[in-house]
Amino acid sequence: MSATDQDVSRDRTADAESEAETETDGDNPPSVADLPPSAKLVYKVLEYEGSMTQEEIAAESRLCSRTVRYALGKLEDDFVTSRVCLEDARQSKYTIGN
Repeated sequence: MSATDQDVSRDRTADAESEAETETDGDNPPSVADLPPSAKLVYKVLEYEGSMTQEEIAAESRLCSRTVRYALGKLEDDFVTSRVCLEDARQSKYTIGN
């Protein structure tokens, strides 16, 4: 088997594996376990403390504000909802649930 044949064979195997991953991703509901560690921590903080702003989450979790924004972006797709903060309309309150 030549090097070119091995490359073609390897590409076919990689394509088959990626197709299998794509098929299984559509069937499984999203899970917190699949998220980055920062998103898991933010989720747990919201779970224990309830509704919080980004600033409050950053203070409680000791994560920097940019990391909290990133984590909330990952969580907002399926796990966290946001609403306007009544005390300060420039901020949002985040809570677990759809």
